[in-house]
Amino acid sequence: MDLDTIRDVVVARGRADLGFLGGSCGVLAGGTFLFSEPQEELDRLVDITALGWPALTETREGLEIAATCTLAELAGAGVGRELGAEVLRAQWPGTALFARACRALVASHKIWRTATVGGNVCLSLPAGAVSGALVALDGVALVWSPDGSDRRIPLREFVLGPGRNVLASGEVLRSITVPTRSLLARTAFRKIALAPLGRSGAVVMGRREVEGRCALTITAATTKPIVLDFDAMPGAAEVRGAVADIDPSLWFDDPHGAPDWRRHVAGVLAGEVAAELRAEVGDEQ
Repeated sequence: MDLDTIRDVVVARGRADLGFLGGSCGVLAGGTFLFSEPQEELDRLVDITALGWPALTETREGLEIAATCTLAELAGAGVGRELGAEVLRAQWPGTALFARACRALVASHKIWRTATVGGNVCLSLPAGAVSGALVALDGVALVWSPDGSDRRIPLREFVLGPGRNVLASGEVLRSITVPTRSLLARTAFRKIALAPLGRSGAVVMGRREVEGRCALTITAATTKPIVLDFDAMPGAAEVRGAVADIDPSLWFDDPHGAPDWRRHVAGVLAGEVAAELRAEVGDEQ
């Protein structure tokens, strides 16, 4: 829709151009959410898509995903500027979660070519499956602060609640780095929704690292991504106990699912994810 409160759009060419941000000035990247409803608190936008950040870059730490990386590039529907998606899948099995997370969103492939990873993360919605996948892979966010300093924040700590995160006024999410140990991990994914093409009611993603550590991440069912960490592959009883111990106030409530239903189905899905990862251990042995 038209944003009739916007009086100025600034195209950022360098970090100094981000000094406008804060208050009534917002960030424009893909804009798929920004232009979906009125933004009456904003009168200026800073377009960050001209900053030229490579979508996918291999680093010493692992894989750096730019905030401006589109969902298509992330999912492998397109090719990243630095690394082809087919190379990522061959080198790093953990990247299989990327396409699964994108498919969990209620979005067409046209939206995939415009919507950005940073937008999904910064919206901080419970159904933000891409954000959840990056949490499941233990990603770390790089945040640019307006004073020129940088902050690195574990993505599991980034979201505070529905639509709320740790970004301060004027700060910009620059990228998310997924560590190599997570990229080499085996993963499993489960999703459930009340309608075949509806918003996710619960999404559970699992990661089993080469050294044996395991993590189960629950999203969509909770007000923020919840990570259950295990030193080794958990048994069914251990998984049920970990899900039961989640703070009751964290189960999300909206027309797409009641908290008690979400708690129940998340427990079932978590059990299935853990069982799949345990079966993979047996196959390797």
